[in-house]
Amino acid sequence: MEFVTLENKTTKLVIAPELGGGIASFNAKTSAGAMPVLRPLADGAREPFDLASNILVPFSNRISNGGFEFDGRFWELEPNLKGQAFPIHGDGFQKPWAVQSTSDLSAELKLQNGEIGPFRYSARAGFELEDRMLTHWIEVTNNGPRLPFGGGFHPWFPRRADTTLQFNAETVWLEDEQHLPVEEVPLSQATDFDYAASRALPKGLINAAFTGWQRVAQICQPSLGLDIWVTANSSLDTALVFSPNDQSDFFCFEPVSHAVDAHNQRGKPGLAVLETGETMRLAMKIAWVEHGRLPDFTQLISDF
Repeated sequence: MEFVTLENKTTKLVIAPELGGGIASFNAKTSAGAMPVLRPLADGAREPFDLASNILVPFSNRISNGGFEFDGRFWELEPNLKGQAFPIHGDGFQKPWAVQSTSDLSAELKLQNGEIGPFRYSARAGFELEDRMLTHWIEVTNNGPRLPFGGGFHPWFPRRADTTLQFNAETVWLEDEQHLPVEEVPLSQATDFDYAASRALPKGLINAAFTGWQRVAQICQPSLGLDIWVTANSSLDTALVFSPNDQSDFFCFEPVSHAVDAHNQRGKPGLAVLETGETMRLAMKIAWVEHGRLPDFTQLISDF
């Protein structure tokens, strides 16, 4: 297994091109030593969801009903993971990506043969380090018929007893036992899911999609001596939060383009209809500072 390493005086990023182009580790060089911004890939682990972050293309999360209706016909999709009832997260995370270019501070990967259900596409992924910040982008080009595309990022953050999360959003999707959406509720009516003020994650399962988030989130990790900021471009106006329970050593905060099963929702919210040859761009930034300090917001929220 070959890895690509980007490193500067403050930050070290390790990429795993053969594991879906994902991130193997993202460490901050603090005054107390190296600390994990993302949960690192364990020694010997080789499953995609063991990674620190996954690329999600050409869609995020689940699509139910064996496919979806679009342009007057039904497009079939089969499950792509053992034990899953529905296709999930596309196929980009399951395929090796080719390294196109690298330097000390940047790398670009390419997936030429994206193919799941009716989707035929190619994709490029970029990783750029600047001081304490990673800019991570994906460009997806439709090589098949006109279809609704989506995607995003699936970072896995360390979860400690004192971890807190803060972000603003408008609504949350409540889910059923199959993790499919059943109702979109304003956060004013679902205060258990409101993270407008920094708070701990729940003791039990959380697996929720938030729409209309303001594309800025703060994760405080006092035990690790880190405060982490996540921002996203305008294509990623949904955020998913997942953690099994308070015994888990991780939680996920996923900037994505659409809610779960958007392909089967009226209007297909958040999805981008791409004609043959058209391209969509998704991007996020993850920045860290030592706990209690403020980041350079100009860099974090600048257009990308």
